[in-house]
Amino acid sequence: MTHDKIGASDLSSVLSTVRACTLCSDLALGPKPIVQIHPDAKILIAGQAPGRKTHHKGIPFDDPSGERLRTWMGIDRDTFYDESAIAILPMAFCYPGTGKSGDLPPPIQCAEQWRAQLLSLLPNIELTLVIGQYALDWHLGSKQQRTLTETVSNWQDHWPSILPMPHPSPRNNRWLKNNPWFSSEVLPTLKKHVTSLLSIGTGDQ
Repeated sequence: MTHDKIGASDLSSVLSTVRACTLCSDLALGPKPIVQIHPDAKILIAGQAPGRKTHHKGIPFDDPSGERLRTWMGIDRDTFYDESAIAILPMAFCYPGTGKSGDLPPPIQCAEQWRAQLLSLLPNIELTLVIGQYALDWHLGSKQQRTLTETVSNWQDHWPSILPMPHPSPRNNRWLKNNPWFSSEVLPTLKKHVTSLLSIGTGDQ
């Protein structure tokens, strides 16, 4: 297909530049851009920024948060890390460092420099999982509700192209306990849609 030839060529060139990026050279552990992207991807995971473990491993979501996210999506590791199925494009590509209450916010210059360009090279995305406030600000903007909980509870306003989500971190266990509708109502629909999208992708190849 035409988009494969153009997209793959353009993406390869851009990724080489992204992975050599030193825009945030003052980061505590230095720049180490981590993304997973391919023009055939059907699902985009839009998160915040790599954590310390991800920085050292070089693998996104290879931690308890990732295990929970894969469970939420109803997929295994091989599928999750298949770049032709799933793109992982956080708001910042490098670990931002740690502050008093956890990891620092993703530096805005990363998204300003790269995000629109990389998103334009993902022509087949049919579902974007938007995780965390900074990703919600970018992907939903004024369409958000007053709080993350309200935005997530109104998920059907954006479905099926976008799903606002809480972060799958174990730190959000209390939120999940206080909002059981997320597990009982949202996740079954998400799993069904993910299965459908990835089955379609497999059939087309």
